Amino acid sequence: MSERSPCFEVQRLVEFCETDMAGIVHFSNFFRYMESAEHAFLRSLEHDPHSHVDGLETGWPRVNATCDYRRPVRFGDTLTIRIFIDEVRNRSVRYGFEFHHAGEIVATGSIAAAHVSITPSGIQAVAIPAALRQKLLAFTTAL
Repeated sequence: MSERSPCFEVQRLVEFCETDMAGIVHFSNFFRYMESAEHAFLRSLEHDPHSHVDGLETGWPRVNATCDYRRPVRFGDTLTIRIFIDEVRNRSVRYGFEFHHAGEIVATGSIAAAHVSITPSGIQAVAIPAALRQKLLAFTTAL
């Protein structure tokens, strides 16, 4: 078990369509699980992952994502996904993730996401709104 305290936790049941021919969760789905958990966390802070802030359309594209796998997970297993805030910068946040099943950590991961404005001419990193940044900082964990 982790020695860090998660700032947010969600559970999900592994669906059949998420498994491969060996009957285990395909590795790519862990990235989907992280993103889904991140979005649930942001919504719990009253922030929509794709929203309008100060008249700008904003989003959170990934600048880095990793996942390390320790044990297989299968159809019907219940995963507990724990999220940690590892770092908050002016225009980005780095999350840590732990995937638990049956009392064991089965995978760990991380996502670094930039807060950006989205315009017809492209995207540009912009400051995280002050109220959201304070909420994120309140959950920052020591590595």
